Formats: sequence, structure tokens, C-alpha cells
Amino acid sequence: MQKQNVVVRFCGDSGDGMQLTGTMFSSLSAILGEEISTLPDFPAEIRAPQGTLGGVSGFQVNLGSGVYTPGDKADVIVAMNAAALKVCTLGSKFNQAGAQYEETGSMYKKNAVVIIDTDAFTDKDLEKALYKTDNPFTELGIPESVQIVPVALTTLTKESLKDSGMDNKSILKSRNMFALGVVCWLFNRPIDKAIHFLEGKFAKKPALIAPNVKVLTDGYNYGNNTALNINTINVEKAEDLQHGTYTSIAGNKATAWGLIAAAHKCGKRLFLGSYPITPATDIMHELAGRKDMGVMVVQAEDEIAGVCTAIGASFAGDLACTSTSGPGLSLKSEAVGLAVMAELPLVVIDVQRGGPSTGLPTKTEQTDLLQAVYGRNGECPAVVIAASTSANCFQYAYEACKIALENMTPVILMTDTYLANGTGLWRLPKLAELPEIKPQSVPAELKGKYSVSLRDENNVRYWATPGMEGYEHRNIGLERDSIKGSISTNPENHEKMVKARQAKVDQVVNHIPELKVQGNTNSDTLLIGWGSTEGHLHAAANELGCALAHFNYINPLPKNTAEVIRKYKKVVVCELNNGQFATLLRSKVPGVEFKQYNEIMGQPFAVERIVEHVKAL
Repeated sequence: MQKQNVVVRFCGDSGDGMQLTGTMFSSLSAILGEEISTLPDFPAEIRAPQGTLGGVSGFQVNLGSGVYTPGDKADVIVAMNAAALKVCTLGSKFNQAGAQYEETGSMYKKNAVVIIDTDAFTDKDLEKALYKTDNPFTELGIPESVQIVPVALTTLTKESLKDSGMDNKSILKSRNMFALGVVCWLFNRPIDKAIHFLEGKFAKKPALIAPNVKVLTDGYNYGNNTALNINTINVEKAEDLQHGTYTSIAGNKATAWGLIAAAHKCGKRLFLGSYPITPATDIMHELAGRKDMGVMVVQAEDEIAGVCTAIGASFAGDLACTSTSGPGLSLKSEAVGLAVMAELPLVVIDVQRGGPSTGLPTKTEQTDLLQAVYGRNGECPAVVIAASTSANCFQYAYEACKIALENMTPVILMTDTYLANGTGLWRLPKLAELPEIKPQSVPAELKGKYSVSLRDENNVRYWATPGMEGYEHRNIGLERDSIKGSISTNPENHEKMVKARQAKVDQVVNHIPELKVQGNTNSDTLLIGWGSTEGHLHAAANELGCALAHFNYINPLPKNTAEVIRKYKKVVVCELNNGQFATLLRSKVPGVEFKQYNEIMGQPFAVERIVEHVKAL
């Protein structure tokens, strides 16, 4: 079969290697020139009991051309056990303590191909997954149009590795590679490229290379030689790709690389002061491994110490960053206020997750927006921007550094779990292609006359750093005199300084692009979104034939925001929260009736639900 794009979902126990299998398959697709969008979907619990509904881990990838989202429902499902099949068929809302299971809709299409491990459907497996009968397919009401492909993955893997010398536990861990081999056959993937990935993955554990290559190859040959009763699938390659070198990249890695690129472009040392927190920790991991690029990383004892070390590095003249998620952003808020008062450049990366408090650490939301814009004491303005794809996390991390260094302000970059862990097709840029970054400096004529409060024509204060003779100064969190820079409690001076700091952030609007409208600009309906919902809203706008305005710049908003919005009769703001961006827009663009579509389920939007809601309006 020839298809424009296909959605594949790998599903099994948390220990079945579904994330590795999905990552390898999606990376292989990217190398072959196909667009990809992925959704790693794993439980927040620490390794639920094997074979239970709570332990099901999934990885979904949409591949081909014209790919905007990981897909609402899958064309191909790989279910490694009975629990995975149940979750994929009924949805993932269940009561782990009892047998009650609330259906939320299947994760696959009515004519999907479902590959199952027949060895993982024993009576004990069915009992663990809360089945009531011994016939799971009838009990689940799986339509006849679904093609069930039974493969004895466990038995075949044992047979494949019987002479490997591996113990039984290690052999069973290789089932995912046999399944990957079958899927590579199904999609006519060149097995040699998959083997190349394995060799890279296990480069530090060479003893694992040969057995994994063997079981992968045997899985491929099994599909090929037994002529499984299904058609193989060819998907279209991405159209109109710009010439260059492409790879698949996760949002957290792209963010880290964007920071490194910015540091090299502007000639500054990159410093990250952070504390581990799901789902932002991978940024710190990636940067900690880049000492060869001059990156300095401090894993602090807590969130507050992390941001404070970064502020110290900024005072010293480095490109300073800190990474966190929503709970950590709350803890960092006072220190971010110090950076605002001291007018020091600082990049704060907030990888949003489900909340409040500990909430849903492995699930996605857009619920930190108003915290990022307003969540500090006093009049405390900071620039807020948001990435919208896993790949453009690179671009907006770079942009956050540029804005911070050129405008002497903290910049909060917002991503989320979906972008951080998901992957997309990314073209490696050349450093020369990236925009210039010109960090603020101090004129030579101010030597001996320097004050920490002196500003340029854009209201941005001059940046002198320790060690510069003739520019000695103190910089503190207390209010300072607008001329001398010394401590001041004068009420008129305080108001003047508050307005000066606000004006500095407001003028950033002159350095960001205007808002662009996508889709059918002649429609009377405008969808609005921000951050990671762009792909889903783009697909929905195409299906609805309406217009889309998607925001990457939140504070300040693009200067033509009101002009664009007022052109449309119906405006629907779609976001993964209770309406935070809609609330912000109502304050910035008064008089417009903003309708809302909101979900807070720990998952990205489903395009079909957006379409249904807007049609109902």
C-alpha cells in the first residue's frame, strides 16, 4: 500500500523498551527523508507491576509527508501484552485498584493492523489486565475490520537467541527488537540502517550488539519469509524539504543545542545552573556532556540555588541559563525577580508538565503561562516566549539567548513534556546562517563615570562585568537611584525605575516578528493557539477551512496582534489549560469575544475533537 502518512504506536510494559523501539523506528524514518512527529507516552508511576494496566508505556509516531501531529489514532499497533491491547482499545482511564474501567475511545483506526505477542495472553496475563473472560478480542469488541496479526514474539526471541549465552531475563528484554524487525519489514525499511542505529546505541556495551542485531534481523526475516497476511506499506517522503542534513531531534536536546549555538555565536561562555526535575533534566544531561564546547554545568542542591548560581554567572559576564518545570519555576520566582531588578540577562527554561504541585510529572500541559508572565512579586516584567515544535526548540532557545543578552532582561522560554520528549524532523543549521547576537556592552567614554543605572537609547542598561577597570559597581536587589545607582527609597524614583524596567521589556516588540495568519485568511473564523499546540491547530484549521494565528511570542505580544484578531468575527482560543492565554488576550485586546476550547487531560490535543468543537460553535 502507498500512503501519504501512517501512524504507528508501540505499546507494552514500562520495561519492554517501547521508548527505545519507537525512537529507533522514528529516527530511521527521518533518515529516509520522511517527516515525523512523535509522542512518548509513559506512566508517572515508578514501574507498576508487570502486566498491569498501570504499567503500560506507549510511543506513537506519525511519519510520511504533511505531518503536523503524532496522529489522533494509529494505523498500526504493536501490543506486547494483554494490558497494552486493552489500553489501546479502550483508552487509558482506569481504576488500578479494582476492575472498573472507563472507556475513553480506542487509540487505533477501525481498519488498523494490530500485531500482538501471543505468548503474553495467558490466563495469568488476562487476570492481571482485569479481563473478565478468556477471549480478549470479543470482550474488547474489536471490530472485524481490524487485522489482528498474531506473532509468538517471546517464543521466537528465545529461539533466535538460544545460542547467545544470554540468561533468560536478558533474552526476554530483546523481544522489542524482534517486534521492531517485523515493523521494519512491514514498512519496507532497509534493515542495514536499523542495524547501524543499534551499533551506535550499544557502542559502550559491545557485548549486546551481536544478539540485538541477530534478533532484529530474525524479526525482519520472519515477516518477509512467512508472508504474514497483511500488505506492506510505503509512505511518501516529505515534499519541498530545504537542501541540507536532517535528523530527528527531541525538544530537550534541541533546546540544549540552541543554547550552545547562541553561546558560540556571541562569544560568551555558556553556564547552566539547575536542579534535576522531570521533564527538564535531559537539558542538563545534554549540556553536562558538552565540556568540549566550553559548557559549564552546576547541578545545584535545589531549584533556588540553581537559578542563583546562574545569576552569579550572568553578573560575571557569561550567557547564563537555568532549566526547570512548573514547580521549580515557582521556587525560582524570587530569584528571577532579583535578575529583573538587577537587569541581568538570564534564560529560564520552563518545560511544563501536569500540575499543580507534583501533579502528573510525565504528562503534558500548558498551565504555567500566567505564572511565567505575572508570577513574581512587585512589578516584575520579563520576556516570555514559547517553542511550538520539538525541532524549533533550537530556534527559540537561540532566540531567548539573543533577546536576553541584547536587552539585559530575563527571558522565560516555555516548552512542555510533549515537545521535550517528542521528536521531529530537523535540518541542521550552519552557524553562519543564524542571526547575529550582539550582547549589550558599555561605551569606553563611560570609563570612570559608570553607574549601574545608565541606559542606552533603547532604555537598556549598559553591561559592565567584574574585572573591567574603571567600571567598578555594585548590583543588588534593593531599588536604586535612576542616576547614581545607589540605594534609593524615594517614591518618585521608584515609580520611574518601575516604568523604566517595563519600557525595556515593552520595546522588545520592535525586535520580534509580526504575527502571521496561516490557513484560509478569508474565513470569518480564527483559531488561536500558542506553544506546542501549533501542529494540531494547523491540521484542524486545514480541515475546517479557517484561519490560524499561532503565538510564539507571549510577552510582549507581536505589535499587530490586535489588528489581526479584530479582522475576524469568531475567535476561538485553544489551549491545554483552563483559558490562561484567553485571559491574557482579553486584557490586551479588549472588546473582542474570545471563545475557548480547553483540555487538561495530560495529553496533546486530538485534531478531531478541535474540529468537532469549532463546528458546534
